[in-house]
Amino acid sequence: MTASSTAAARKGARKGRAASPIAMFFRGFIKHPVMVGSIIPSSGRLIRKMLGPVDWGQCKLFVEYGPGVGTFCQAVLDRMGPDAQYIAIDTNEDFVAYLRETIRDPRFSAICGSAADVEAIVADHGHDGADYVLSGLPFSTLPTGVGDTIAKATAKVIRPGGAFLVYQFSPKVKDFLSPEFANIDHDMEWWNVPPAQLYWARNG
Repeated sequence: MTASSTAAARKGARKGRAASPIAMFFRGFIKHPVMVGSIIPSSGRLIRKMLGPVDWGQCKLFVEYGPGVGTFCQAVLDRMGPDAQYIAIDTNEDFVAYLRETIRDPRFSAICGSAADVEAIVADHGHDGADYVLSGLPFSTLPTGVGDTIAKATAKVIRPGGAFLVYQFSPKVKDFLSPEFANIDHDMEWWNVPPAQLYWARNG
């Protein structure tokens, strides 16, 4: 093999390899800053605290809004039962393609769509509701009315005993949660960059 063909082969290999999660996350933030809440993926401490209250033994459907490059995905899959399903919904086609390429688990589905359509998406996957919904969407920067619509649809789709798990960098998200959820627990994760507001919203 000549030097030129070797270089071409190396270039082709690099082109076919999936981008790193950090590179994908940064690219997504630059292209869609309103829909991506932070330029840095969530920390391991935030992930563990956010998922801590989940009753995995009772979880048959876990939904995530705005999974990005899958920062939470493997942690959720590691905790889920073998018969549970995980639906990740994102409006960013690049993120959805990346997740489909990098996560090969039959329990996982990456859907390109809006969180506002969660009821229809859940029904399309054969479920009458979700046990838990996780969201890192930046509610305070979403277009007017979108955050309210998502909160209302989420309250409808969550089964009794489930919860809406929300991590944000602005406490304003509570303005969207309060009209739809009767019980809202709050905590902080100071070791995240930036520090994150954590909410667990329930209707029972």
